Amino acid sequence: MKAIWNGAILAESDQTIVVEGNHYFPPDALRSEYFKNSGTHTTCPWKGVASYYNVVVDDKTNADAAWYYPAPKDAAKQIAGYVAFWRGVQVTK
Repeated sequence: MKAIWNGAILAESDQTIVVEGNHYFPPDALRSEYFKNSGTHTTCPWKGVASYYNVVVDDKTNADAAWYYPAPKDAAKQIAGYVAFWRGVQVTK
């Protein structure tokens, strides 16, 4: 699977985990130069507290376009640290 935005491959892996229709990429699949920490956090009742990254490619920022669960609840422990995408990021084979 690949995550692509603004012409850049943000992440690539054949080891994604699908939860609620979203592909979660392992942390080592990310191209870290495109990710900046965001101060945004949200809470999922069964997964726990999510943290977000801004995706930055060629001086363009896609705010909060990637999220992950650094310390998920037990029901979602398999995606700890894995990253999923939205807001126009294409996830494709």
